[in-house]
Parts: sequence; structure tokens; C-alpha cells
Amino acid sequence: MVKPSRRREMAQKAVDEKRVSIRLACWMFSISETCYRYQPKLSSENAEIADWLVRLTHNQRNWGFGLCFLHLRNVKGFGWNHKRVYRIYRELELNLRIKPKKRLVREKPEPLAVPAMINDSWSMDFMHDQLNDGRSYRLLNVIDDFNREGLGIEVDFSLPAERVIRSLDQIIEWRGKPRSIRCDNGPEYISGKLSAWAEKREIALAFIQPGKPQQNAYIERYNRTVRYDWLAQYLFDSTEEVQDYATRWLWHYNHERPNMGLGGITPQQKLAMMA
Repeated sequence: MVKPSRRREMAQKAVDEKRVSIRLACWMFSISETCYRYQPKLSSENAEIADWLVRLTHNQRNWGFGLCFLHLRNVKGFGWNHKRVYRIYRELELNLRIKPKKRLVREKPEPLAVPAMINDSWSMDFMHDQLNDGRSYRLLNVIDDFNREGLGIEVDFSLPAERVIRSLDQIIEWRGKPRSIRCDNGPEYISGKLSAWAEKREIALAFIQPGKPQQNAYIERYNRTVRYDWLAQYLFDSTEEVQDYATRWLWHYNHERPNMGLGGITPQQKLAMMA
């Protein structure tokens, strides 16, 4: 089957080169005269859409069409139709390579409960990476499970229980106290100091089962975003550089990056909806 746009091009070529009438050319290629005379509109808007898509995919290399479109619709407020944006996205050849999924037979885990309000449940976890000179450093990520908002990223070569407590105290000062914090069974989390702090603050520590990271899926998905959005793309010379970039990225994540788990809106938009 030949698309109408292609048949229109063939009819226009017949009129220009063979000197046949428009009516005859339309009859020959089975298109209407309206189709023949159609002129694309809003070409300036198409250029604007293309400019936005190029900038988004350049700054966020792991964003596919879905995140780009949701950012333009929900964050920037443009009303462009998704089919139109996708057509331009395809013409610019911005499509991400689709990796085949490995099908594994596994038991279906119990779904995580979705908190009904902020500060109902937080999650925290560690990540590891290396500086440009090969030295290893750690990141402590803390999020609110309700709107997947990143509450803090602490960076240093060592993050013992005392640093975890200090970071949580700093977040509580401006965010308020959570009812519970979900974490794994790392030595920093099961230490007596953190347990005593949580008991004094009347905060429940919800430990996942060993070897069951899916029970902490919110923070695991957030860690993946941190890894692929910037941690795997850049090499840093010092922990200060990592901390500075992490702080700036955290604002972007909370205010600019659409979250698929929230229906394509940002964590701050989710928070505003419940205010």
C-alpha cells in the first residue's frame, strides 16, 4: 500500500513533468484534489517542537519519547498532540535503542503499599561509585514514598551511622518527621546508634528481608534513575564536585523530570495536588 502523502508527491510530479491536469493526476493516483492541494500548517511550531526535543535529548540522554512528551505537556504546559510530537521525534531519529528483555520465571512479589500522605513512609539506600582517580565513594539516597520526592543525597568516602543520623536530622528540620523509614540490613542501618535515634524520635525502622531488594522498590527505582541520569555519564575529581552536582540534579528531578510512577507528573506537582 502506498501512503496518501506518497501518492500526492507522485501526482504533483506528474503535473509538473508530464503536463497532465490536476484532475487527471488525482484520478490516476486515487487521491482527492483536496489532498493534492494540502499544504502543511504550523511549520514554525514544528521547528519549535524539534528544537525542544533536541535540547531535551541532548541534556537528558536516557530520556525516551514518553518522558520528553510528558515534560513538554505536564511541566512546560504545551498542548501539542502526542502523535505530532512523535512524528517529529521519529524524523529527528532520536529513538532510543530498545534492549530485549530477559524473561525470568519468578514468583510475583507482594506490591508495595502506596502511602496516602507525605511523611508516612520514607526509603533510604546506599550507592557506590568511583572518582576519576579510582577512589571509591558512597551516596546515601533518601526519598518520600508518597510522591517519590528526593529528600537528600549525601556524598562522602565513608558514611557511618553517625552521618546517616545527621543527614536524616537535617531533612527532618525542613520536611518534618516520617512515621517509618524503609531500609535494608546494612551495618549502618542495624547499628545500635540508629536504632536508639529512631526510638527517641518515635520513628519505625522497616527492614526488608535479606536478598529481597524488590521489597524496597521505590528507592531501588530511584537509584536506577540516579545511575543512568548522571552518575554513569560523568567522572568527578572530588566528592565536593559530586555533592554539588547531586544537589543541582535533585532540584531538577523534583521539579522538572516527569515520573512514570506518578502518572507522568513531577514529584512537586504531586505534592501540589495534595496541598
